[in-house]
Amino acid sequence: MAEKEITETSEAQIAVHWGEEAYYAPSVKFIAQANMTDETIYDRFSLDNFPDCFKEYADLLDWYKYWDEILDTSDAPCFKWFKGGLINVSYNCVDRHLAKNSNKTAIHFVPELEEEKVEHITYRELWVRVNEMAAVLRDFCGLKAGDRVTLHMPMVAELPVTMLACARLGIIHSQVFGGFSGSACADRIVDSASHVLITMDAYYRGGKILDHKEKADEAVKIAAKQNQKVDKVLVWQRYPGKYSAQTPMVDGRDYFVNDLLKDYYGVRVDPVKMPAEAPLFLMYTSGTTGKPKGCQHGTGGFLAYVAGTSKYVQDIHPEDVYWCMADIGWITGHSYIVYGPLAICASSVIFEGVPNYPDAGRCWRIAQDLGVNIFHTAPTAIRALRKIGPDEPAKYDYEFKHMTTVGEPIEPEVWKWYYEKVGKGKAAIVDTWWQTETGGFLCSTIPAIKPMKPGSAGPGMPGIHPIIYDDDGHEIPPGKGIAGNICIRNPWPGMFQTIWGDRDRFVTNYFARYCKDPDSKDWRDWPYLTGDAAVMAEDGYVRILGRTDDVINVSGHRLGTKELESAALVVEEVAEAAVVPIKHEIKGVEPDLYVALKPGYHASEELAKKINDALVREIGPIAKARKVWIVSDMPKTRSGKIMRRVLASISNNRDVGDTMTLANPEIVEEIKKMVKG
Repeated sequence: MAEKEITETSEAQIAVHWGEEAYYAPSVKFIAQANMTDETIYDRFSLDNFPDCFKEYADLLDWYKYWDEILDTSDAPCFKWFKGGLINVSYNCVDRHLAKNSNKTAIHFVPELEEEKVEHITYRELWVRVNEMAAVLRDFCGLKAGDRVTLHMPMVAELPVTMLACARLGIIHSQVFGGFSGSACADRIVDSASHVLITMDAYYRGGKILDHKEKADEAVKIAAKQNQKVDKVLVWQRYPGKYSAQTPMVDGRDYFVNDLLKDYYGVRVDPVKMPAEAPLFLMYTSGTTGKPKGCQHGTGGFLAYVAGTSKYVQDIHPEDVYWCMADIGWITGHSYIVYGPLAICASSVIFEGVPNYPDAGRCWRIAQDLGVNIFHTAPTAIRALRKIGPDEPAKYDYEFKHMTTVGEPIEPEVWKWYYEKVGKGKAAIVDTWWQTETGGFLCSTIPAIKPMKPGSAGPGMPGIHPIIYDDDGHEIPPGKGIAGNICIRNPWPGMFQTIWGDRDRFVTNYFARYCKDPDSKDWRDWPYLTGDAAVMAEDGYVRILGRTDDVINVSGHRLGTKELESAALVVEEVAEAAVVPIKHEIKGVEPDLYVALKPGYHASEELAKKINDALVREIGPIAKARKVWIVSDMPKTRSGKIMRRVLASISNNRDVGDTMTLANPEIVEEIKKMVKG
């Protein structure tokens, strides 16, 4: 690239140095049984057939009343799907399966402690539990359609029971990730104006039972200071009939759900016929950058989209055992543990604990014991398992036909380990790209139709039409090797309806940038800005390079941090890599590279040089790191994400801020000492 071209590269355009990987074809055996083998799906879901194409997804559901209008754009960009339709989510996920699948397992609950029995909850039992919980919410709490309830629950079967009981009545639930603090829970209580908090006394994490109830007390106290009174705190017991927390119950405010349920034994609650466009739940995106945003997801559109994508992309058949290892506290768990799989009568696994407790073989033992044949997890977990137990999968007798990866881009080296070791070279992989806001997959291969490509999320989903814009709003055509801001041209049923209580922020954050006419009612004028940087290959496959602020500009070359990290992971000894930008007076910034090693390897100057040489080899001299720091572990959130912000602060000699919410705050001091000498 000529020097002139480099200096004129716009902010959104990244010179992409990482070449495309080769295709991997799914096995013939997989294709033979796949739910979707009809290539005309892409034609059926073309822009010419938009929005009517999405009737196919809606027809997977049972409706009390069909819609009058498939897409209402009158309040663009707050789009309403299946307007005028009446439906109930709880009915679709539970009741309608009873006629033929009453005794089929709906949920396999796997406790963290291996000596505790797995609980297999049938659709019939789930129906009974959901009805009785709905009676508690309606008759004891006085809740009705449109009210908000905050849930702060760990990964237990009682969580989907509670969500489905809310959905039965049209109550809007807001589940807060169990690992979040009482303070984070309070923010969400206040924003959603919840008067009821539903929690659990305790749960297991890494072999220890944690007092979870104390967070409820903290949340209620902080919310009260902001004039939001919580009238009732409902506490599920991890062991029914036994209180497992140290924090005392508060008289007149706190109630054990297990005790309340006895008063509603045998009660049946008719599902409320909800408008398709009514809100189903709020999912708050993390509030680390200001006030958390309550993404409001609708009822009919969301359920149609997650049912359709569960069936066609994850290829879930009723006889499969499906395990999504995400947390229900995040959108993946809502869409692809609870609502999507249960809507299509799947058996869905819920695992309480961490994948490496008591050892790195735990996941594969669960898969073997339950006969799991569809596995769904995040690159964070895959990298961790590759680091601590690279040879473990081979020891267990399980066979996955299909594996999903979700939540962040997956490096080609890690993808290949996942394919060869975890999938034993037999499973189809879908590397999905989507967001909290989008409700379901945006880019993915349909596994029996499109071949897999390591490091690439694949093309836009049927009915999803991605476009890559530069900063001036010009399209960057596929195959140019230049990245920009990936947007979606059209709305889709799974997308969120607005930010709860803040329509202006919704429009400004997600649509204003490339909107052609702010007064327009035409969906074509409202491309959705994802905030991710991406490059589209000639074949239409999309490679996500991370958030637009995860792109570093070195001497005019814009390099995706994910690209640099992928190059480091090619080195055999490296388990995890994190790149952060360091200010440089001549280059603008240069990369600092933090790496953690696989067991059995030790830090040395030679190894640091080998890793830096790999960056140069894989990408070019421009990618050379200022310094390769070999650390014993990365600072991580409770959900396992590397906190690059903390590493960037250390490298740039800035205050790291509050690190007490990290899973391993002690590592921060260790890294600081190393970097500052």
